[in-house]
Formats: sequence, structure tokens, C-alpha cells
Amino acid sequence: SDLLPTCNGEITTMSFLQDVVDILLQYVVKSFDRSTKVIDFHYPNELLQEYNWELADQPQTLEEILLNCRTTLKYAIKTGHPRYFNQLSTGLDMVGLAADWLTSAANTNMFTYEIAPVFVLLEYVTLRKMREMIGWPGGCGDGIFSPGGAISNMYAMLIARFKMFPEVKEKGMAAIPRLVAFTSEHSHFSVKKGAAALGIGTDSVILIRCDERGKMIPSDLERRIVEAKQKGFVPFLVSATAGTTVYGAFDPLIAIADICKKYKIWMHVDGAWGGGLLMSRKHKWKLNGVERANSVTWNPHKMMGVPLQCSALLVREEGLMQSCNQMHASYLFQQDKHYDLSYDTGDKALQCGRHVDVFKLWLMWRAKGTTGFEAQIDKCLELAEYLYNKIKNRDGYEMVFDGKPQHTNVCFWYLPPSLRGMEDSEERTSRLMKVAPVIKARMMEYGTTMVSYQPLGDKVNFFRMVISNPAATHQDIDFLIDEIERLGQDL
Repeated sequence: SDLLPTCNGEITTMSFLQDVVDILLQYVVKSFDRSTKVIDFHYPNELLQEYNWELADQPQTLEEILLNCRTTLKYAIKTGHPRYFNQLSTGLDMVGLAADWLTSAANTNMFTYEIAPVFVLLEYVTLRKMREMIGWPGGCGDGIFSPGGAISNMYAMLIARFKMFPEVKEKGMAAIPRLVAFTSEHSHFSVKKGAAALGIGTDSVILIRCDERGKMIPSDLERRIVEAKQKGFVPFLVSATAGTTVYGAFDPLIAIADICKKYKIWMHVDGAWGGGLLMSRKHKWKLNGVERANSVTWNPHKMMGVPLQCSALLVREEGLMQSCNQMHASYLFQQDKHYDLSYDTGDKALQCGRHVDVFKLWLMWRAKGTTGFEAQIDKCLELAEYLYNKIKNRDGYEMVFDGKPQHTNVCFWYLPPSLRGMEDSEERTSRLMKVAPVIKARMMEYGTTMVSYQPLGDKVNFFRMVISNPAATHQDIDFLIDEIERLGQDL
């Protein structure tokens, strides 16, 4: 009752918000302090018992609210810390953070120009620029910012299905033939998840074999397309990956585009992780052929370091997204408004309420320029190469695949001294499988760093080091190697 909009609440409100900002600024500074922990780890039951998190009928005081803020940040993972390497999205950009604060204060919705005039225009400008960078003439086409790459990929599947069978919108799946989609065995799980959500079914997603570097094999794609057609199925989408989640592999987009053209299939490129390389003159060749795609997913909240969440789905054909999704809700999208109705973008989205995600990217782009993003991305790729060169012949390390990584993913096993002399055997494999999880648990308990691990196919648990934080340095890479060896030497 002390804060705005209550009568005479201005002074108390300003004081409270200033205290919150002070708490946030202290957290920001700590995030970049290498002497602080990446994580103050507690087990779930410990955290639940140590504090009272329950909701009560009576309000707390503002002092207690501020304490809640401090406590929450005390146990938050410092994802901006230079030694946090756990996910594809890391780092903390100050301009992006400022933009996020601004959009929260504005607290509006992206469905109409009427209530988000500047934000809608910035989305229009930014998506056009991204389409230009993909290589579509004049930035033609359409697009939208969605809640993450999984939803962007699902949009692509939804639009591809509508393009081939527009009647599915009214009549449903029962009115159309059995559809099948194709993606690599190393692709993101969201392709299957989208098929499940859209009623296509996970059995209708055919996984194409990859080579030893994790790239889709085009000859296998064509073989499986022919097989599916012979069975009476209708191939409607190929989802190629530009930057796979684990290996960081880039599928051969030109060869895949040729196959999609030959069989008249929608070509989608999931560039959620690798799309940022389009900003780099040195590395964008890895996406050669992306300009031939019908749709592209690109997550600036990954390689470009935009605060979560910021994911774009770009579509080459203008108007298709609107036709696919529009429902003509008359209480939002009145046709007799006094401005250009093409700026009421909400009817082409699956959501009604849609968060303002574009402003973070737009403001960062203004602050850095394309050359700033380029330098940031080039630095991260150089750090990955530095790590690879340090460990590829180092005692106690084995690379998961041969050769320099294409992206910042560096995949390796750490072998403790006890395993180094052992011949390849079931016992060695069984023991090696347990090494990465134990080292990761110790990392979290000490709070010094975080790096992900996973199995893949017949390969037991290995570390997947990814670098997308521009705050990281060669010294942080050296620290990670030393820390893995310190925490794993007794295993």
C-alpha cells in the first residue's frame, strides 16, 4: 500500500526501486568478478528448508521484499560469469540488459501498432535486416520473434504444411495425406516436438544419417525421400541444421537445397545456434546455401549474446505466415482503423499476447554495429580453436571427433590417470562414462565453473564445451583445463 499508484507513494516508490537497482548493479559487477563463484550450489531440499518461499495471505514489508530479491540472486547462476560455459546462451550484455529493463517498464504487447508503435516498427526493420543477411533480395519475406528456437522451428513446420495443404487449417490432419518430415540424427529435439504438437506425429519425422563430424549426408536424405514417396507418404519439410547442439556441425545446405528443389519440398534451416555466424565475414561461408531456404530459425540470444529470450523465424514468402495463422479477431484487428493495418502483426502469430523481444537486439545492434557483433563472434570462435589446440594432443584428453570444430563446440573426454593405460574394453567404457558427471558435480559444488556433458549415440558421456560469452579470455580457457584436471585426477 506504500507504492505507486497509491496517493503520495512517489517518494517511497523511488526509494524502493533505487534499492532494487542497487541490488541488481551489485549482482552485475559480481557476475564479472572471477573471484566470485559461478554458482552457490545447494540441493533442492536444502534451499526449500532454509528459506520460507511459501505465499501468504498477508503482505510482507518492503524490507522483506528487498531481502527476497537479494536471496534470489544469491543462489542464481551467474550466467554472465566469464567461466560459465554450460549452455549455448551465456554472457550479460549491458545494453541488452538496459533494453530489457525498458521493455519491462513499457509493459506492452506486440500484437498491434496501436499499443506498441515503436516496437512494431523496430521488429519490421530488424527482421528485414536479418533477411538481407540471409541473402533474400532486398530483405523480402516475413518473420516474427517467438519464444525460443523450438517454437520458431514449429512455426516453420506449421507454415510448410499450410503451403502444401492449405485446407488443413480448417479441416485438420484427417483431410490430408500422411506427411513426413526429414532432419538429421543430430538435429534438435524440437523438430520431433513440433511434429507431436501439430498432430503430424514423431514417427513421421525421419532421421537422416550424419557423417563422423555430425553433418547430414545428402545421399541418405534423397534415398529416404524416395523410400517415403514409394510408401505413399508425402514429404513436406526438410529441416537442415546450421550449428548442431552438440557437435556444432553445419549441414551441407547447397546439396540439401538441390534435393528440396528436385522433390518440391519446403527447406527449413534451423540456425538457432549457428545463425549468428552470418554476422561474420570470416565464418558466414559455413551457411552457404541458406539463401535458398524457405524459412530460417535464428536465435540472437545464443551466439550474439542478446539477453533471453530472442528468437526469430524468417520466412522467404511474404504473406504466407499471415494466411496460415490469422483468425480475424475483430476486437483486436479491426479493419477500419485509421493507420496502415499491415503493421498489426499479431494475427500472424500463434500467440495472442507476445513479449517485446526485438528491442534488446535492436538496441545492441545500434550500440555495436554489425562489426561489433562480428568481432564478438570471431573472438568466441578463436577461443574455441585455442581450447582445441591446447587439448588435442594433451595427455589425458581424447577428442570426440577428428579435426578443428566448425563452431565453438569443443567435444572431448577427460581421462583420469587411472584410465590412461587401460586397453579399450567394456570396463574402461563403463568407468569413462562416470568421469564427466562426477567432475561436473564437483564443479558445481565448488562453484568455480560450469561446462555441459552428455552421451551421444554409442559415445559415452563427454564434455561439450561451448563459448558464446565475449567476456571469456584465454586465461579462462586455461583455468577450465586446470580445473577439470584438479577435480578429476583422483577418479
